[in-house]
Amino acid sequence: MAQDVKVPALGESITEATVARWLKQVGDSVHMDEPIAELETDKINVEVNAPVAGTLTAQKAKEGDTVKPDALIAVIDESAKPDKKGKAKEEADEGAEEETVDSGAETETSAGGVRVSPAARKIAKEKGLDLAAIEGSGKGGLITKEDVVAATSESTERQLVTQSESGAAQDGVKRVKMSRLRQRIAERLKEAQSTAAILTTFNEIDMSVVMETRQKYKEAFIEKYGVKLGFMSFFTQAVLAALHKYPVMNAEIEGDEILYKSFFNIGIAVGTDQGLVVPVIKNAEHMEYHEIEQAIGKFAEKAQAGKLALEDLQGGTFTISNGGTYGSLLSTPILNPPQSGILGLHKIEKRAVVVDDQVVIRPMMYVALSYDHRLVDGKEAVGFLVAIKQFMEDPTRLLLNV
Repeated sequence: MAQDVKVPALGESITEATVARWLKQVGDSVHMDEPIAELETDKINVEVNAPVAGTLTAQKAKEGDTVKPDALIAVIDESAKPDKKGKAKEEADEGAEEETVDSGAETETSAGGVRVSPAARKIAKEKGLDLAAIEGSGKGGLITKEDVVAATSESTERQLVTQSESGAAQDGVKRVKMSRLRQRIAERLKEAQSTAAILTTFNEIDMSVVMETRQKYKEAFIEKYGVKLGFMSFFTQAVLAALHKYPVMNAEIEGDEILYKSFFNIGIAVGTDQGLVVPVIKNAEHMEYHEIEQAIGKFAEKAQAGKLALEDLQGGTFTISNGGTYGSLLSTPILNPPQSGILGLHKIEKRAVVVDDQVVIRPMMYVALSYDHRLVDGKEAVGFLVAIKQFMEDPTRLLLNV
């Protein structure tokens, strides 16, 4: 019995997606709930799971195609149920195919004498790949299914050479279509610059006390909570304290009204291979240091694995971006609309500073606060950043709330 596989719901405000890659090919066995394809939206990547067990008999969209929710994307034949051993059996079948070719029982050679397994030939034909250009990893140089799948991935990622009007390639120029996530990032950054009056103020923080505190308690912290004590929990707590003092930094403009929020959802910018994403720690004001560290760690893992859910990215009221992890010394972060403020952190660098009329060496960090000048005045922005500086240089203030 044929079972249709449809594009799942993509989340609020997401009306279409791009087929990023097929995880299963026609003829592959699949298990119920096993991912068969990955879709890319302008916010997150979504997996399409098999609703039943069987064999994938048709792909109704190619990689790079645009699809909408509830659209038919694949067909699975339930009558061919996968063996309980699953992938192990598929690999055994593949090996049997390769042995058949290698023994000469079945002739599988291209015009150029390339030796290839039946499964590999089938995939290569579907993808339009030149078998002569693929190096075989099997016995005696046999091209296996894995070799073709790897070549398919490389072909998908390869940048297309820009064509001139006459169709001739231009040396040194390549054209690559922007991913949906990159398009969305571009739109939001442009939107921020077009709608908000962005201004940035700077300060520097002596990180000595925080670094000493981390060094002193890092082992006890890990032993008790199972997570490292990082700088981000200190900065998040400092931001929360500063937001309480300057609530306008947690507000946003909606039409001709200002929305002041009594909850504090802190977005933590995370860089991935696909682009920048900002998962949100909801109601961070109720969390302890270890809970913040645990939340950040989980988000980082999910972001790198492409497993962030739409709800992970929604509802932020203020954002922290740490360019210091990439070695940035100073930058001007751009607002994350409709938020009114974003704090940019940078790398810690030892510098000569004057303390009590003495020149000393201290680990210093430049920090930048970009804010919407339509809503936030310079006095409030500077006061907010100074408050963060004070909380970081003397964390005891956070405990005493002074």
